[in-house]
Amino acid sequence: MENDLRPGERFDDLHRNGYKIIQNKKKFCFGMDAVLLSGFASVREGENVLDLGTGTGIIPILLAGKTEGRHFTGLEIQTESADMARRSVLHNHLEDRISIIEGDIREAGKIFPPAFFDVITSNPPYMTGQHGLVNPNKEKAIARHEICCTLEDVVGQTARLLRVGGRFYMVHRPFRLAEILHMLVEYRLEPKRLQLVYPFIDKEPNMVLIEAVRGGRSRVQVEKPLIVYEKPGVYTEEIYDIYGY
Repeated sequence: MENDLRPGERFDDLHRNGYKIIQNKKKFCFGMDAVLLSGFASVREGENVLDLGTGTGIIPILLAGKTEGRHFTGLEIQTESADMARRSVLHNHLEDRISIIEGDIREAGKIFPPAFFDVITSNPPYMTGQHGLVNPNKEKAIARHEICCTLEDVVGQTARLLRVGGRFYMVHRPFRLAEILHMLVEYRLEPKRLQLVYPFIDKEPNMVLIEAVRGGRSRVQVEKPLIVYEKPGVYTEEIYDIYGY
């Protein structure tokens, strides 16, 4: 097992079906947002799923462990991240259910057939060039800032690749919520479910989880808030359940 690792890499236990994921702490490691998205997304038996900007493959691996989806595909532009994702898939013996493709989200419509996927997920870069400091680490900068793709790239490619009636799940930041909802509607991805995530019950939300349906009717359900911490260092029961502890 340790032979699957390269210098600087480690195995992280996902607490789900014994699965582990390969990460490098000097690169961009997955965060809580990806785990929460995997808990928010609904994948039914036999469905085909695409994760745009999969990083080291965290969302496809978690969804493969939680759902009866038929096949999961992760698209990732960074070579090192895609390589770690592929090795994690092999390590967990999921090669029959998960494929990792190295490629650009902006070219996704040329890589995959139109209207092929039942479900698409994405944990995209949150920050535009005007938001915050850009990390000097290239891998982290690409993951956090809209350097290699924009919100419209993600939404536009999703609209091309999702079948009519298919579902799109995304995690993002609340400060861009108006822009997100406008963009989804513009591309005929109708927002259907929305959940705000709060670090503590008395703090402002710092994440938003969104479900949209391609060609759906106009009606959105705002779910009860998801609170991360009961007190400093102690997750709420909902978070423990999502993590699988």
